[in-house]
Amino acid sequence: MDIFIQTHFSGGHHLRAYPGNCENPHGHNWQVKVTVRASQLDHLGMGIDFKQLKKTVNAVIDELDHRDLNQHPAFREINPSSEHIAMFLFHRLDTPLSTERYRLYSVEVRETETSGVIYYGE
Repeated sequence: MDIFIQTHFSGGHHLRAYPGNCENPHGHNWQVKVTVRASQLDHLGMGIDFKQLKKTVNAVIDELDHRDLNQHPAFREINPSSEHIAMFLFHRLDTPLSTERYRLYSVEVRETETSGVIYYGE
């Protein structure tokens, strides 16, 4: 069973060495979807409590919200592309969202309603 929450953050970035406008500072209202895959339900009939999932995800999202992502330690050497943001979120959430009963399955990051990436881990 897949359980997910959707959230968002706003942030600025620029893509170093990009051959076009995205090399200039700009911002997005990123939409984020985090999915956990449960192999069994708990005694309440839940794979993971939405409240717990939201709290865990939002603690990491708060690091990115209303920031210049190029200044974040994770993106000082690599571009804060949607792909790298999805990977960053996945790696930060993998341990706290993985137990015997459930595990992190995917992180989706969208720059716009029609453009985004889904990362499933390695």
